[in-house]
Amino acid sequence: MALSWLLKDKRVTSVLIGVSSVDQLENNLGCLDNLKFSAEELSSIENILTGAQG
Repeated sequence: MALSWLLKDKRVTSVLIGVSSVDQLENNLGCLDNLKFSAEELSSIENILTGAQG
């Protein structure tokens, strides 16, 4: 989810990742299957990042 969230930002052109196994790489690349977030999901993420309580 974190990688997908970073990639949703139009200002972000790439996300550098480091992996220690092929499984970890495949898991990280799986974020490309879900780059869409609902408004409610984005609001929840922003609240967590800003420390807001809901």
